Amino acid sequence: MKKLIQFSLILLPFLGLAQVGIGTLTPLSTLDINGNVSFKVVNIDGRNLANMAQINDGFYLNLRPNNGGANNGNDFILPNAVLVPGRMYILRNVQNCDDAYIYSTGPSLLFAGNSRTASAQPITMGSDCGNNGSVTKTLIFMSDGLNWTYGPYGF
Repeated sequence: MKKLIQFSLILLPFLGLAQVGIGTLTPLSTLDINGNVSFKVVNIDGRNLANMAQINDGFYLNLRPNNGGANNGNDFILPNAVLVPGRMYILRNVQNCDDAYIYSTGPSLLFAGNSRTASAQPITMGSDCGNNGSVTKTLIFMSDGLNWTYGPYGF
């Protein structure tokens, strides 16, 4: 029994340093992927303000507003950022002429990536209708464990 405890104490520090590599025999990070990565794509239809479409599954989400304005079929809601720290979503408004409106659940606020103050809800994700494409058509949202930070996708 004494030898088992000694062996466990010797092995224990190495378990905390475990790194996993996919496509590499020498991972340099906790998870090191050397190759292509695919993420689940989810389509979500908009709903009205009283019954907003929940954003809670997937990584890349196609938002499909339903031919209305805010409070009328184009509303989507993020989960409480406190409950999903580190979670990230790429949201894309795939409709041509309908804006999508993004809200946050609970006490979580929405911060533009280039601002220190919270944005008023909802955040409007524009469409391509008549404006040669909106920079808000695709946005990335990331939870810091308290609030959501968002910004445009692309370089």
